[in-house]
Amino acid sequence: MNEDNTIVAVNATVVQKKEKTVPKWQTDAKERLRSSIKKYTKPLTDLCDRDANEGDTRLIVTDFLCEGFGYDKYSELTTEYRVKGEFADFGIRLDQQMVAFIEIKRVNTKLGDKQLRQVQTYALNEGVEWVLLTNGHVWQIYRITLGLPVETHLVHEADLLSEQTPTQKINSFFLFTREAIKRGLIQELWKARQATSPRALIDILCSKSVLDSIRKEVRKKTGRNVDINELLELLETTVFREGCK
Repeated sequence: MNEDNTIVAVNATVVQKKEKTVPKWQTDAKERLRSSIKKYTKPLTDLCDRDANEGDTRLIVTDFLCEGFGYDKYSELTTEYRVKGEFADFGIRLDQQMVAFIEIKRVNTKLGDKQLRQVQTYALNEGVEWVLLTNGHVWQIYRITLGLPVETHLVHEADLLSEQTPTQKINSFFLFTREAIKRGLIQELWKARQATSPRALIDILCSKSVLDSIRKEVRKKTGRNVDINELLELLETTVFREGCK
């Protein structure tokens, strides 16, 4: 399942089962996004053209967080949130709970592991699972697994200056909205990704029931009765390469 199909599937979970209609909150959020994407596309393009600094990028990010994503500037966005002597650019607080940190980079910065490292530390120190990384037009949301070892996964990415149609952009950015975050839609996307990840599929293929079915199919096609442990070793060394748990 590609990313667009996964997003569509996750969005579908908020459709009312009985009436088969889109909830008003979802329609309102997407209309707000439509207006904001149209409004901020040119200013963002101008920022890129003049290679604007991080301060100017922060201004437009703040406006988009409020006007596009629907966060209340005074009660749900915390600026310069202090974490062990350092400061996160933004924290998102919903129902009095910190749910995500946001790291902002200058508009032409290519986002990657280096830019993520600092805000990832903030999340780990505060026990926060979600991190947003943005340069104003590219927005990424990461899931931090709070355990040993710590794992960071890019769950979703959207670009305001991409060549997507307006509707595609709205659907892509919808997962960043206050409404979607509060209702756990990004969590649903994460679960969908995990269910079909290479690790999850390998675990399924290494299960006794699947190995037994493969063994029977091998015997049916070749007449050879392969031991399950031998079959697992063959899969481990020739197909999976990295091996099974």
